[in-house]
Amino acid sequence: MKEMNRSREAVARFRLIRNCMFLSGLSVFAQLYLFQPMLSEMCRNFGVSPAESSLSVSASTAGMALGLIIMAFKADSVSRERLMGASLLLSSLLTIVSAFTDSYSLLLALNLLKGMVLAGVSSVALAYLSEEVDKAMIGLAISLYLSGNTLGGMSGRVAATLMSGWGGWQSAVWLIGIVSLLLGGLFCWKIPAGKNFSAVSVPFREKLRQMRFLLTRSTFLSMYLIAALSMGIFVSIYNYLSFLLEAPPFSLPHHWVALIFTMYVAGIIGSVVAGGLSDKYSPEMLLQGTLGLMGVGMALLLWMQLWAIVLGLGLMTFAFFGTHTLASRIVSVHAGQMKSSATSIYWLFYYAGSSLVGSFSGIVLSHYGWGSFMEFLFVLLAVAWIISLSVLWLFKGKKKVYVWIARK
Repeated sequence: MKEMNRSREAVARFRLIRNCMFLSGLSVFAQLYLFQPMLSEMCRNFGVSPAESSLSVSASTAGMALGLIIMAFKADSVSRERLMGASLLLSSLLTIVSAFTDSYSLLLALNLLKGMVLAGVSSVALAYLSEEVDKAMIGLAISLYLSGNTLGGMSGRVAATLMSGWGGWQSAVWLIGIVSLLLGGLFCWKIPAGKNFSAVSVPFREKLRQMRFLLTRSTFLSMYLIAALSMGIFVSIYNYLSFLLEAPPFSLPHHWVALIFTMYVAGIIGSVVAGGLSDKYSPEMLLQGTLGLMGVGMALLLWMQLWAIVLGLGLMTFAFFGTHTLASRIVSVHAGQMKSSATSIYWLFYYAGSSLVGSFSGIVLSHYGWGSFMEFLFVLLAVAWIISLSVLWLFKGKKKVYVWIARK
């Protein structure tokens, strides 16, 4: 009877963790990318170019990258659940405040600060899951967390597109800020305290040695580069696809463009499918397949037919989130005692790729058009696929877990 009660408690705790982490993903990504579908409106309201308008997104992701650098050194000294809860609440308040500014420079500064605050969630979320969830369920747990990210990104983009079309961009930002504040409050109320982690202050030099170790191991460095390149491709396409669809020959109204972002549903499916398969098969081998499928979806985006663009976007989204799930699993599982440092660096590369590639690709699009824009992204994808080949060779079907021995 006692064993049965413990089993029920463990199942209930897993469900609570799963649901809370899902909510955190909803909030983080709804806030982080809410300006992405409103870039054309940023151009009209603030008199900026398409490349400059993308800074409203890149400022948030650049802030996330900066915050992750800080969190890589400080995350282990704070309770995981308290850090995530505080980050969700404070970022929501910053989002609400940004709805009342009429200065583009101030808006960018607020987005930068918001991204830095949200790093408190991303820096420890995967570490928390890896520590608190049974190993046999890690793939599923990570995929569900990333599904929350995906659904948050989709709902934020769709809501922002519709609300900005009907009531202006400020209304969209205000609404997402309020909803995120409610989600943050619910997260703080329900998240279970960690049982397998004790906050400890790690010396600065020790953290530097850990990070140097992680950045010089091909296993981790390969995943970091794949994360940066694939995320840069993904964000670039979603950043600028609305410009293509709103212009001739498509000339779609804003509410039809909003429906394009429902393709994020394909990303939820991609995360769950990849997570489930990675519990049974080699994630390093599956990574090859998801990157290849990204290329198929991107090829369809060159076919100037609406059905082909929708299908290509769905395939690319499915494959990207599969890639992200697999890469983040490889990092978190093989990091051993360095989970928070390893995942912080992973997210740092992820958001750095989003900021740098997302902005630079806009310059390519502005000067050379959609065809050259896609060619540039294909080159990045080819590099990521070549890197994945080296990872497959490195592992050769074997599992590694790096053991970090602290040095005084």
